[in-house]
Amino acid sequence: MQATAYTYDPETHSGSVLLDDGTPVEFGAAAFEAGGLRLLRPGQRVRIETEGKGAGLRITLVTLLTF
Repeated sequence: MQATAYTYDPETHSGSVLLDDGTPVEFGAAAFEAGGLRLLRPGQRVRIETEGKGAGLRITLVTLLTF
């Protein structure tokens, strides 16, 4: 799934993304670190992997979108 980075805290390695429908979804340090990233800037397109649905949606991986 693709999304756009919305917020990112470099101290906690957590933040949020906006899904393509505009829904914000938060991610924790574990999802960020699983992707091997060192930095994330708001507005960057990312690829995410998720678990659950609706209010229980949880991001498990954040990586940069590559073509």
